[in-house]
Parts: sequence; C-alpha cells; structure tokens
Amino acid sequence: MANTKGGARACTSSREHKTGEGAPAQGAVAQTRCGFVALIGAPNVGKSTLVNALVGTKVAIVSHKVQTTRALLRGIAVVDGAQLVLIDTPGIFAPKRRLDRAMVTAAWAGAENADIAAVLIDAKRGLDEEAQAILERLAALRPSKILLINKVDLVEKPVLLGITKTANERARFAATFMISALSGNGVEDVQEWLARNVPEGPWHYPADQVTDAPLRQLAAEITREKLYLRLHQELPYQSTVETDVWKELEDGSTRIEQTIYVERESQRKIVLGKGGQTIKAIGADARREIADMIEAPVHLFLFVKVRERWGEDPERYSGMGLEFPEG
Repeated sequence: MANTKGGARACTSSREHKTGEGAPAQGAVAQTRCGFVALIGAPNVGKSTLVNALVGTKVAIVSHKVQTTRALLRGIAVVDGAQLVLIDTPGIFAPKRRLDRAMVTAAWAGAENADIAAVLIDAKRGLDEEAQAILERLAALRPSKILLINKVDLVEKPVLLGITKTANERARFAATFMISALSGNGVEDVQEWLARNVPEGPWHYPADQVTDAPLRQLAAEITREKLYLRLHQELPYQSTVETDVWKELEDGSTRIEQTIYVERESQRKIVLGKGGQTIKAIGADARREIADMIEAPVHLFLFVKVRERWGEDPERYSGMGLEFPEG
C-alpha cells in the first residue's frame, strides 16, 4: 500500500510532474490539476466500490450492509496529469438515530466543500424515495454536479434512458455517465471527464499516495468489513472496531491489537461464535488483507467488548471523524 499520511483540504503544495516521453523540459513545471470530488447517494448504491475502481486499488470497505461507510474517506487517483481526491461519503437517507444524523450531515458537508459532486443512482432501484429526496436538495448545492447511473448491466436500456431524462429534469448536471462500478464499465470515461474539469493547480498529495487515512484506521476498517461480511444478518448495526496497538517488531512484522465494540452481551457472543470460531475466522480474513496492505507479516489480536450505548458517546464520534449531533 502506498503512503497514507493525510493533509489539509486545499491544493496548496507545488510540484513538478514529469511523465517520461513528452515530459516538460528540465526545470519546467507542467500544467497540473487538482480537485476534490464527493460521491454522494443513497446507501448501497456503490459509492465505495466506485471509489476503489477510480483509485485502482482498494481504499474503502465494501459490504452489503447498509451504511457501512460512516465518515468521509478520501481516495486519491492521478489521471492525465490531474490529481483527483475522491471523497467516499456515508449514504444519505432519512436519519432516525444520532449516529444516522451525524453521517448524513457529514455526507452533505463533504459534497458542499468539494469542487465536483458526483451523484450516484442505483439503476436497479431507479428514482426511489431516497433518490428523489437527494435530487430535491441538489439545487442548493454549490459545486458542479455530475450524474452517475450505476449497475447499468442489470437494467434494460429504455429504463436507463427514463432515469436519465427524469433526473436531468430535476437537477442540472454538467454530465451524465452510465457505469458499472463493479465491472469497471464506463469508469475510465468518468476519470477522464473529472481530470479535464477539476481546477488547475498543484497536486496536494505525493504521486504514490492512494488515501489520506492513517494505517491504523484502514486496518480497523478492514476488520469491520470482515465482521459485516461474516455476520451480515446476525450482527446489528451498532458495532465498531478500534485499533489499540500498532507495534512494528524487530523481525519486520507488525503486532496489531484491535477491539470490536458491541452494545450487548448477546452481540458479543455472536461475534465470538461457538468455541471462538467466528472471531478466529474474522481475524484470519482481516490479517491476510492487512498484511497485503502494509506488505509485511501481521500478528492480529482481536478482543470483543461490550460498550453500552456507544452511539451516544461524543468521544466515539470524534474518533470516526464525525461531529456529535446535539439533541
């Protein structure tokens, strides 16, 4: 995994960008672009899958469980001399709980502060109630907007044309794309359009950096993904993972200790499984992927603890990069 150190919001650092054949003369500074692109949409429309496809490697976790993405995660791609900072936002829906409100607020804030807002619609679900609500609010959104209709391989062309026509009547989009984030179909067209349309300016991150998330956070997200994938039906939404220890050992391996927090003792037993088999399987899956990410052997130790009403704890929100909603 490439460098993952974070930075500030604006594209303020200067750099020379050379590409071998046809590169600028020595000392010349190539014309570059750098922009922030927020992906917004209802839960499970494919935002995280698309971020991974645009970056070209996995930086965001993917799960069938709704609202897997909780905070703003940035993936970074370089396309035709432009650096695209892709913001994977939480799904937008009608919030009922405090955590829901925090995530929806973060999603709209990410879109408002971006240079371009990319609105994803699930072609199979069409313009359902959640999609309609998002379209209604787009008029007040400052950035330029593009429409991405995802999962087009699952829907007939006349249906796709109908969705496109109606959505463009409801909101002003600078461009519309038909894509399949999973297969990659149409993703290159989106990359090229974004590269041409983000603002001119120096890159904000090193060329080999693919995300600004710390490794500790990425490791916790990987374990949370494996937790959801294995216990999609059994485990309620109220669970989280925190990396407590990250220690690089003399032999080149890394010792990582993480805690999975749930809200009730019954949930803890589900995560552990009979004879500890479930937690062992989750740990094995997470360990392999974390080792691939950091390109070093990993010793992963998982603990499961009950933290009642963790969704009401302001400190937990801060750790996830969310603002704690009052009331």
